[in-house]
Amino acid sequence: MTSTFDPARPVAVVTGASSGIGKATARELLARGWQVIGVGRDPQRSAAAAAELGGDFVMLRGDFTLMAEVRRVADEILSRTERLDVLINNAGGVRDRRIVTADGTEATFAANHLAPFLLTRELWSSLAVTAAARPAGAVRVLAVSSTAHRSSRGLDWDDVQSLGVEHPTVAYCRVKLANILFTRELARRGAAEGIIAQAMHPGVVASNFATHGDAAMRAHMAAADTVSPDEPAETLVWLATDPEGGHTPGRYFHRRAEEAPAELALDDEAAARLWVESEKLLAALGFAAAVR
Repeated sequence: MTSTFDPARPVAVVTGASSGIGKATARELLARGWQVIGVGRDPQRSAAAAAELGGDFVMLRGDFTLMAEVRRVADEILSRTERLDVLINNAGGVRDRRIVTADGTEATFAANHLAPFLLTRELWSSLAVTAAARPAGAVRVLAVSSTAHRSSRGLDWDDVQSLGVEHPTVAYCRVKLANILFTRELARRGAAEGIIAQAMHPGVVASNFATHGDAAMRAHMAAADTVSPDEPAETLVWLATDPEGGHTPGRYFHRRAEEAPAELALDDEAAARLWVESEKLLAALGFAAAVR
């Protein structure tokens, strides 16, 4: 495949773009003249989003519980565009029970942390090349975390994936903490190459987020005072395009305002260790980082 994108116009990758926050974010970026590569899992929703969003939007499909799928998607992205200005790691979700993937990973951890970790790593060279040619702070990696991270008691380094955790909400709260810790370490590592990393909390959103959650999660979402996906999408687009998102990396936002995350999310030693543990897991699955 060859790129059909205009190299003079910015390009964003948005995961989870077949519906909800991701689709709303892609739509707004397109309205601003961006070119967008979306990633979705469900074939029908992905096809519908591609048809709805039009010519400057490309939808790729992949199951982000499986790391081979993540690498394949990354390769497809790199084959389609010579530049990458913003990566929005939005895809995720919660399950109704502990699920072990075909990789042997815990599904919530795989989809919410390990997949965006691997995707970011695989796209890093494109982000860095783009950053070298753009004004300082223009190239960004954004993570969609959650206020659920505040309910976590921290990561279990003897079981970082939460494979031994029976309650899916515990695993979800831990992985949302991992999103912020990953962002902090990514911000530190990206500084030398001009890549800015930020995280955000979307709020309680009216979407299909809890479709695969347990009965308690579905009941909570049904009774909650939800917001439209357009509201968090507005914050993501602001973080992607506004000067505010391009300085002082490693921050956490909600409704276009910086917030202080939980104290555990500010632990830079934990952030560095999570990076190392993530690389170990990927190496054990056959996805070791290339030596640079």
